[in-house]
Amino acid sequence: MAKAPKKVLQGKIALVAGATRGAGRGIAIALGEAGATVYCTGRSSRKLSRGQTATPGRPETIEETAELVTAAGGRGIAVRVDHTEPAEVKKLVAAIKRRHKGLDILVNDVWGGDTLTEFGKTFWTVNLDNGLRMLKQAIHSHIITSHFAVPLMLGRSKGIIFEITDGDAFYYRGNLFYDLVKISVIRLAFAMSRELRKKDITSVALTPGFLRSEAVLDHFGVSEANWKDAGKKDRANTSNQNDAGPDFLVSESPRYVGRAVVALASDPKVKKKSGRVFSSWALANEYGFTDLDGTQPHWGNYARKKYGKYKICDERFYSYWVPGLIEMIFPDWF
Repeated sequence: MAKAPKKVLQGKIALVAGATRGAGRGIAIALGEAGATVYCTGRSSRKLSRGQTATPGRPETIEETAELVTAAGGRGIAVRVDHTEPAEVKKLVAAIKRRHKGLDILVNDVWGGDTLTEFGKTFWTVNLDNGLRMLKQAIHSHIITSHFAVPLMLGRSKGIIFEITDGDAFYYRGNLFYDLVKISVIRLAFAMSRELRKKDITSVALTPGFLRSEAVLDHFGVSEANWKDAGKKDRANTSNQNDAGPDFLVSESPRYVGRAVVALASDPKVKKKSGRVFSSWALANEYGFTDLDGTQPHWGNYARKKYGKYKICDERFYSYWVPGLIEMIFPDWF
């Protein structure tokens, strides 16, 4: 078993928007491991009336996440927030300002699009209402949250914003709306970095690999304690899921991407990375952190070996982004 990280974020205030389950929960707990105070927000709460659920079929709550953060060594604070509602986000940020005067770490992880995504279907045959809802849940919510939260980060020392995405490349992702969401949040990280480049705030996008979320564990019929049993079954991918047994053996727990967040948030030179997208596996190689079992799963190497080479966002790719024509015409805008 790997040792928990040191309290490198003691005294830091973090907001994980979308902390109920999956990557958001893993990130919140990892921030707790590092000693941070973590606001865990989302719509799934114990305070909902009996029989009500924000995400049908899922039992996880923000209160559970907050308790896990505290148990890991930080301080977890659960607040029920619908991040697509500006008034609710504004109220949350006002509460953080009253209690803590500022914010150091913002994680935009609101998603909720799993049941809305129809992989392998053309854009003219998918459910349009579901696709538009996905854009609202997973892009609009990020913009709304950053709009209200970033002013709390101005004036703090080395603030950082994370946009959680899927994939560290520009390839197509199998569904028009899903693709638009995941590319858009990478672009959000870049656009915010340009407007923040003269501030002491970093903005990056971050992707996990094959994420062993609660829903994925349920799909395979295993728990975190015995997950490798499912991976030993030599089954191929189903028609609309990347769920081959051998692939699952290269999966990572949500804590892995959480420890990637901690590594970046505690790096005094992280500003040099602003505006780019990173993967959990590449950052593990760079910073040396491990998953819960002490391993360093590398989805990128595995995927290239099995499915073929693909190009990630590299130095050449970013050279097309900066400097931009608008920045050259109006260098003093930001």
